[in-house]
Amino acid sequence: MNKSLLKFITDFGPLLIFFTVYSKSGKDLSAAIPPLIIATIIAVFISYLVEKKIPYIPLIGGIIISVFGGLTLYFKNPVFLYMKPTIINIFFGLALTFEGFFTKEHILKKILGKSISLSDEGWKILTIRWAIFFFSLALLNEYVWRTQTEEFWVNFKVWGILPITFIFTAFQMFLINKYKI
Repeated sequence: MNKSLLKFITDFGPLLIFFTVYSKSGKDLSAAIPPLIIATIIAVFISYLVEKKIPYIPLIGGIIISVFGGLTLYFKNPVFLYMKPTIINIFFGLALTFEGFFTKEHILKKILGKSISLSDEGWKILTIRWAIFFFSLALLNEYVWRTQTEEFWVNFKVWGILPITFIFTAFQMFLINKYKI
């Protein structure tokens, strides 16, 4: 199996398992959370076996899913799970916003630098855009879970955020082409 397909499966497999169990269990969030946590842990482990290093973003996501999923189950309160995307997106937005305080190199350049070669100005603009995007996703998640049904939120989480992210990423191609080295 090639690495791209495996990465896609490890990135989106746990979410698909969550949605499938949620749908087949009669829309029971507490039934879908344990398979989500287990699938996420397995995905991080598989990523480690393939890459020979711990992938930070899936690891952080896995820890947050485990903690907030566990809190949801323990307290029988879905608010913890609803807030997970908000917290992850705020974390990523803050990491990109304050990256200059912690590192001399752009975080996105460290993550994407092998596949994209941009000028420093390009990396700076791309970083700002992604930070704003993550903060916007956090606000959107807050709006959806606070104003919509649980079923709507689950569908939004599975089928809404991914297309929004793909569309945003596609719009960055203009910037990438402009600042490409």
